[in-house]
Amino acid sequence: MKFSMLVLIALLILVAAFAIQNPGIVTVRFMNFSGDTSILVVIVAAFGVGVLGAGLASVPGQFRRRSEAASAKTRIGELEGDVRALKGEIDILKKKTETQKPGEPA
Repeated sequence: MKFSMLVLIALLILVAAFAIQNPGIVTVRFMNFSGDTSILVVIVAAFGVGVLGAGLASVPGQFRRRSEAASAKTRIGELEGDVRALKGEIDILKKKTETQKPGEPA
């Protein structure tokens, strides 16, 4: 998470530097909308839309990993119970062998 945040900050700095070094007014046209604005606004808005799109694209993977983690946690609990049961059986068998006299059949 820290690495991705550093990369995001570095990209933001590069985009801001580009926008500041290229001042000017541009006309933005989209469908029936048309307006004049600074190129800085256009660049920052495009960057923001890209970041938002990337974030939305990662949502299904986050849900899948969360589900897999919950399943793994449940399975770990089951396996720990199995280990406790087997240790109990081992203890019972040890007690039986300790109380058994040498030479007696098991």
